[in-house]
Amino acid sequence: MIDSKRSSYLQGNVQNLQLKHQSAALCYRIKHGRLKVLLITTRKSKRWIIPKGWLINGISSSQTAGREAWEEAGVKGKCAIQPIGRFTYVKTRASRGPVVCLVDVFPLCVTSVASEFPERAQRKRKWLSPGKAASRVKSPELCQLLHKLDPILH
Repeated sequence: MIDSKRSSYLQGNVQNLQLKHQSAALCYRIKHGRLKVLLITTRKSKRWIIPKGWLINGISSSQTAGREAWEEAGVKGKCAIQPIGRFTYVKTRASRGPVVCLVDVFPLCVTSVASEFPERAQRKRKWLSPGKAASRVKSPELCQLLHKLDPILH
């Protein structure tokens, strides 16, 4: 598993912030012999990210990642049971204040892409090479994970 170095990205005084866990789906496919990963935009700031969300009671972290991939990106596929890495970020929440999120990343081999899905009107999606995807994400830890993907998934 590729692990992040929390201190490299999280700056400032975050010791007093609550830690929350999330699951993410690193959606990928191999087309014409080339690995492509799927990025989506956030709903508000339109930054490029991978589908992720809060853990859901009653289902595994891997299943949560698969559900987020469907709701946010409209893709389905086979999601690995074990994460291939993790990253951290500070999530700002207007009503409850900021939290540090520790995100486990599960590879999801995409088998179908839908034109209609729950968050279609709120997001854009784009298939990119891991290198191009890495250049578009804001998180240095997610960027590092994307750069190391090709030999792992291909």
